[in-house]
Amino acid sequence: MKSPVFTGTCTALITPFRDSGSIDYARFAQQIDWQLEAGIDALCVCGTTGESSALSVQEHVQLVDYCVSHVAGRCPVIAGSGSNDTAAALYLCQCAQESGADALLLVTPYYNKTTQTGLIRHYEYLADRTELPIILYNVPSRTGLSFTPETYRVLSRHPNINGIKEASGDFSLLAETMALCGEDLNIWSGNDDHTVPMMAMGAKGLISVVSNLAPGPMTELTHSSLRGDAEQARQLQLAYTPLIRALFSQVNPIPVKAAMREAGLDSGTLRLPLFPMDPGPLHELREVMREMGLLH
Repeated sequence: MKSPVFTGTCTALITPFRDSGSIDYARFAQQIDWQLEAGIDALCVCGTTGESSALSVQEHVQLVDYCVSHVAGRCPVIAGSGSNDTAAALYLCQCAQESGADALLLVTPYYNKTTQTGLIRHYEYLADRTELPIILYNVPSRTGLSFTPETYRVLSRHPNINGIKEASGDFSLLAETMALCGEDLNIWSGNDDHTVPMMAMGAKGLISVVSNLAPGPMTELTHSSLRGDAEQARQLQLAYTPLIRALFSQVNPIPVKAAMREAGLDSGTLRLPLFPMDPGPLHELREVMREMGLLH
């Protein structure tokens, strides 16, 4: 049995950029503090929501280091360290470990992709060379590659591979994986709208985009599930479904940065090729936020 890196809700933090394009560390620190004050269980830095694919290697390493330093042990920090180049991923893993991160989030190789055997070799290579627990990240809508249950089973045998952020939306894959791996592999939802059904099947919580905007409710959603209050969890999942849908009406993190700005939370700018929301989806997002009392 592997103890999970965290239980509950982890915010996949945005990265605030200045108009000049540099990272705004002052805003980033404010966001971290606000998340912790709201009772968030963990924080993930340099993930998809943090526009990690648009960061230079130096920026990536420095942002992880800053986040770990600013959090100062107040919650676990999970460092996005994945790459489609195994050597590059190893460098990011080792830098995150030196910075004091608590765990690593490693997305599957993208664009060049690989076979299932290649996946196993890639992750075992990395897991053999770090002391930190690893969370695998399955998001085939972005990478064009998915794990199979059998691959999950092989990887679950490695002591440093702690679990999965599952964002495939494939509940058959989820069920088969849980049946094969049992307590050897922890699972977290990588989709805000799938949290309650996944936790009903045994997931340990959520790595969330929506909690950038609403950390309190998204934390209560997972905590309700963990304490067995299925009705409270169900009500929260349904109540936040319109907001979740609006926050994924365009490519993440375009909508969540717009929503934070509308709510008076300074989210900074996007980096090209990401571009501010189109007028139609932005209007719909504002309407949902107005109905939920979230507009500034």
